[in-house]
Amino acid sequence: MQRRLDLNGRLPLFVFPSTVTFYQDDQTSHKQVITLYNPYEFPISFQVLCNAPTRYIVLDPQGTLRSQCCLDIVVRHTDVRRENLRAQDKLRIHVTEEGSQKVLGRKDIHAVLLPGVPEQNRANTEVETFQSLPARGAPTQPGTQQQQHPYTIGALHGGNQGPSVFIIVAAVVCLMALLLPTEGEKKQTSIPPHFHLSTSVKIVFAYILGLLTYAILRVG
Repeated sequence: MQRRLDLNGRLPLFVFPSTVTFYQDDQTSHKQVITLYNPYEFPISFQVLCNAPTRYIVLDPQGTLRSQCCLDIVVRHTDVRRENLRAQDKLRIHVTEEGSQKVLGRKDIHAVLLPGVPEQNRANTEVETFQSLPARGAPTQPGTQQQQHPYTIGALHGGNQGPSVFIIVAAVVCLMALLLPTEGEKKQTSIPPHFHLSTSVKIVFAYILGLLTYAILRVG
């Protein structure tokens, strides 16, 4: 307990991603997910703050995160007018010790609203129309000419693909590693000691899990 109180607001926070980007013409991007991790051996209380609170809505902006757990914080951009394009906003996650106002740490997430749609989605929104070329040689018999129809470029590639099996398996492995006992724990467990992981190793697994979670959300 004393070790927690002596941190003076310097507790490292693990948040992913560090930047959220909203696009004016892509409604699906108006909702973003920020994942907060707690690899420590004690619960923490969090609160989400913002320098422009009228532009954003956060579902469940405060709460308690249990030890060695993570949670998703949903952020919605509610004011996508042209006047707010490229505005550099900040969302701050403020963490205190559970049951007190003692500040343990804070993390700023940059938020920006850009015009248009994401680059990777433009190919799926563009439609190309093909017309028949003038025939040469023998005239085409009536009723034999094929009509051209518009189609989306994304349809040629089968649309969006789900996350790969490798990403899902890697995410499960990281999650299982975070659930393993931590070295030095005094509570009884049936898991052999050589499977107990140090806090630093769990922090690495938490960071990798954050990257994989972001990849799954992007692909899905």
